[in-house]
Amino acid sequence: MRGVWYNFITKAKENETMNKGTIFFDMDGTIADLYGVKDWLKMLRNYDPTPYVEASPMVEPTALTATLRKLQSAGWKLGIVSWLSKDPDPQFGQAVTKAKVSWLNKIFPEIAWDVINIIPHGVPKRDYASSENDILFDDEEPNRKAWATNFAFDPKEIDRVLAELTNL
Repeated sequence: MRGVWYNFITKAKENETMNKGTIFFDMDGTIADLYGVKDWLKMLRNYDPTPYVEASPMVEPTALTATLRKLQSAGWKLGIVSWLSKDPDPQFGQAVTKAKVSWLNKIFPEIAWDVINIIPHGVPKRDYASSENDILFDDEEPNRKAWATNFAFDPKEIDRVLAELTNL
C-alpha cells in the first residue's frame, strides 16, 4: 500500500492537471466518536438517534476544516460515506440521516461537502467511489480493504495523508 501511495503522490507532483478524486470520510469511529457517547447502543436499540448528534469529534475541527478547504480549492472533492444503524427501520433511517447531517453542519459549518452518502448498514462503501483517485478514511479494516481504489486509510493517518495531498 505504501508503495502505491508513494507512486500516486509522485505522479501527482509531476502532473498538476491530474484528475483529483473525492476524499471520503466515514463518520462513526472515524471523525465522530459515536462509541464514546454514554449508552449509545441502548439508545440506538430504542430508535433514539441522539448519539449521532451528541458524538464528539475525533478530529480537531478547525484544523481539519482549514486543510479540507485548501484541498477543495486545489480541485479535490469532499465526501461522506457512512452507514445507517444496523436496524433497517425506514423512519429510524431518516432520523439517523438527519442527525448525521446535522452533526456535520454543526462540527464543520464551513465545509461545503460535495457528496454525503448515508447508506444502509452493510452496503459496500466501495460502490460510492467514482474515480480511480478517490480516498477513504474509515476505522473498519474490511471497508478499507474492499475500497475501490488502493487509497483507503485508517483514521490515524488523516493528518499525514492530507498533509501530503496539501503539499502537492
